[in-house]
Amino acid sequence: MRPRAVLATAALLALAAGTSAAAAPSGNPVPDGALFLTVSGNDHTPPRGVGLLCPPAPDARHPHAAAACADLAAAGGDLDALPGDPHPCPLVYDPVTATATGRWDGHPVTWRRTFPNACHLEAGTGPVFAF
Repeated sequence: MRPRAVLATAALLALAAGTSAAAAPSGNPVPDGALFLTVSGNDHTPPRGVGLLCPPAPDARHPHAAAACADLAAAGGDLDALPGDPHPCPLVYDPVTATATGRWDGHPVTWRRTFPNACHLEAGTGPVFAF
């Protein structure tokens, strides 16, 4: 099986497992945001991914879960409207592709965007894809 197919299968299983519970451990309803995020470079770079639940759990796997959830909430779950972290980036073409799949505020999310390099990804998405 190709690495991308394995990653996609793992993402679907993680989302299914993470959103099937009736309540979170604290007794709160299922979070309004459950996304599986990936970042991949060229064909020689393996993709990496992480799950993001919002609001974040104390044992969140995403290293900047609280900030990522805050940015997503500010953007209304629209990944194209993230505030990001605007800063200058080099004019080096080394494309990276970011994806997000899951649910936000009861709506399905399927998002994919290719950035000229990792700096542009960071500038455009801030903490959401910083893992």
